[in-house]
Amino acid sequence: MEAIVDGVSIQLSEAGWLENLDEWSEALAEQIATNEQIEALTEEHWNLIHLAREYFHENGMVCEPRKFSKLLKAKYGADRSSQQYIYSLFPQGLIKCTNKVAGLPRPKGCS
Repeated sequence: MEAIVDGVSIQLSEAGWLENLDEWSEALAEQIATNEQIEALTEEHWNLIHLAREYFHENGMVCEPRKFSKLLKAKYGADRSSQQYIYSLFPQGLIKCTNKVAGLPRPKGCS
């Protein structure tokens, strides 16, 4: 599977995960989001995407769901860290969908 961003072909796995993490861009994130049935990335989406990317770059691994929810709660409050809120933004789930759009590695147990 591939994505074309600004005329450049970028390899994705069959499930839509970015093969080379260095090729991630916000334009590619928009395209992956469309593949994940997200109509448009809002500021709220970008907040989660950037938080996931920051955690990965600081820790060398993707954040586990409970820890990520705690980070969201600390940064944005209880209303913007609930499961209901997260699924309203990323219908395929926090870790799977957010990490995929953020161009991060596939977490263990995610298809």
